[in-house]
Amino acid sequence: MNKFHGRIPNLFVGSIVSMLSPTLSLNGNQLEGILPRSLVNCSRLEILDVGNNNLNDTFPHWLGVLPWLKVLILRSNRFHGAINNSMPAFYFPQLTIIDVAQNDFMGLLPSDYFKILKGMRDVAPVDKFKLKYIDDYAECSKDEGDESCQVLSDIYKDSVKIVMKGLVVDLIRILNVFTSIDFSSNQFHGPIPDELGELNSLKVLNLSYNSLNGQVPSSLGKLAELESLDLSSNKLEGRIPEQLTNLTFLSVLNLSHNELVGHIPEGKQFGTFSNDSYIGNSGLCGFPLTKKCKEPGAPPSQFDGEDDSTAVFEWKFALAGYGCGLVLGLSLGYIAFNIGKPWWVVKKVEKYQQKLVGRFNRSHK
Repeated sequence: MNKFHGRIPNLFVGSIVSMLSPTLSLNGNQLEGILPRSLVNCSRLEILDVGNNNLNDTFPHWLGVLPWLKVLILRSNRFHGAINNSMPAFYFPQLTIIDVAQNDFMGLLPSDYFKILKGMRDVAPVDKFKLKYIDDYAECSKDEGDESCQVLSDIYKDSVKIVMKGLVVDLIRILNVFTSIDFSSNQFHGPIPDELGELNSLKVLNLSYNSLNGQVPSSLGKLAELESLDLSSNKLEGRIPEQLTNLTFLSVLNLSHNELVGHIPEGKQFGTFSNDSYIGNSGLCGFPLTKKCKEPGAPPSQFDGEDDSTAVFEWKFALAGYGCGLVLGLSLGYIAFNIGKPWWVVKKVEKYQQKLVGRFNRSHK
C-alpha cells in the first residue's frame, strides 16, 4: 500500500496504453477527483481497482465499452448519484466482480444493468484438474496452440480485496468462475429487482445497509451457485420465500434488521443458520429462534382474550354493583331506623347485601 495523493493523470493514450498490463490497481491511496476518461482507451484492461481512496465521481458507465473488463472495484470512495439504468446491451460483457460498497450511490437498484451482465450468467464450469496458476503464463503462448494456455485465460493475474461471507478477503488468484456483486452501504431504495435471479452463476450477493423495501424476491431462489447472501439492515418486509431453500451451496445468510414476518423456512441449508441470521425481525418465528410459531388451527388457551382491558371492564361492573347495593342498603336502613319497622324489609336488605358481597369476593379470587 502506498500513499499517493492528488488526481489520477488523464494520460491513458498512445504508447502508454500499449505498455500497461491488464491490471490497474490503485487501491488504498489518497487519490481524489474523478476517474480519467482516457481509461476508455485501455482496451486490454481486465482489472480496475481504485478502492479505498477519495475519488468523487459518478458511476463510470463509460467503462462498459472495455471488452475484457472483468473486475471493477470502486469501494470506499465518494462516488455518488444514481447508476444509469439504460446502458447498451453490449456493455460490460465480461464483468464478473463489481464492488461499489461504501459510497454515496442512491436511487433504485439498476434492474436493466443487471440484465446485461453476461459474465455472471451461465458460466461454464472449469475442469479443476486443468487449472494452472498465472505464474506459468510466460511458459507458453496462445499462438502455440497449447491447451494449457487456453485454461490460463480463465485465471486473473493479480489479487483484489472483496468482502465475502462477512469477511474482507484477499483473492490472490481469481478464477473467472468466481462472481460477486456488492452494493452494500449506499443509499439505494425501492425493491430488489427480480432480474438478479437471472444471474445464475453468482456466488456472492451483498445489498446490506441500504433502504431497500418490499419483499425478498422469490427469484433469488434460482441463484443455484450462490454461497453468500446478505440483505441485512434494510426495510424488507413480508415472509422469507421458501424458494431460498433451493440454494444448496448457501453457507452464509444474513437477513437481520429488517421487517420480515412469519415462519422461517426449514430444510437443507436453512438448518445450518444461527439466530444471528434473523435478529432484528420481531415478526419472525421458528427454528433457530426461541420464538415458536403458532400452529394453524390450534385451539385458543383458556386465557386467550383475557387482557388488561377485559379485567378493567369486569372491575368496573363489580364496583358499580357494589356501589348501588351500598346506596340502596343505607337508604332502606335509614327508613327502617326512622319508622322502626317493618322487620321483613331489614331482613331482605341484609340478605341482598350478603349476596352482593359473596359475588364480589368470588369474582376476584
